[in-house]
Amino acid sequence: MPDHYKTDLLDLRRMDCMDLIREFPDKHFDLAIVDPPYGIGDALVAGGTWSVKYQKKGAAWDVKPSREYFNELFRVSKDWIIFGGNYFTEHIPASRCFFVWHKPYMAGMSTMSNCELALTSFDRNAICHSVNRESVDRIHVCQKPTSLYKRVLTEFAQPGQHILDTHLGSGSIAIACHYFGAHLTGSELDQDYFNAMCERIQRETRQTTLDL
Repeated sequence: MPDHYKTDLLDLRRMDCMDLIREFPDKHFDLAIVDPPYGIGDALVAGGTWSVKYQKKGAAWDVKPSREYFNELFRVSKDWIIFGGNYFTEHIPASRCFFVWHKPYMAGMSTMSNCELALTSFDRNAICHSVNRESVDRIHVCQKPTSLYKRVLTEFAQPGQHILDTHLGSGSIAIACHYFGAHLTGSELDQDYFNAMCERIQRETRQTTLDL
């Protein structure tokens, strides 16, 4: 499969995220919506649900981005939303508007959190959004629901804007941007994930509408 997936709205590449970001001038993107590795894999592979999730790829990929990554991200983006932002507070400015992804289906699970925090650059009230489990096959260990990205786009973006995602993973954001009408540029380094993501996007964007 080619290492570049392109449509009228999507420009998705299999490459290192730093190489991608360096291609663009200052404030090129209206909004960056990113979900970088949190750097917590080694603490989680030893037991519970997470050990099963990490068995195929291991935790070697789960390395926190450097300060240079955040400097470049802020350089090319007018605004930003960073999932797992609580793990990167040494690199991210204080945030008034944080976004809480509530996972009601995780309640009572001792090995999994039932919420996740995204920090943003917006000066507005914080938001909490509950999303139930999606009935789709998981292709990535950290796969987020497409409906979650739809809510993020609805709250923080406008159709026609240019969005950046440096860690595409399962491609959920690409499917959401396709139906929302936003231009997405993104990268995913892992070949297996990139191939599975492209196949998923092709499959889930064939229909004319999507109920998210």
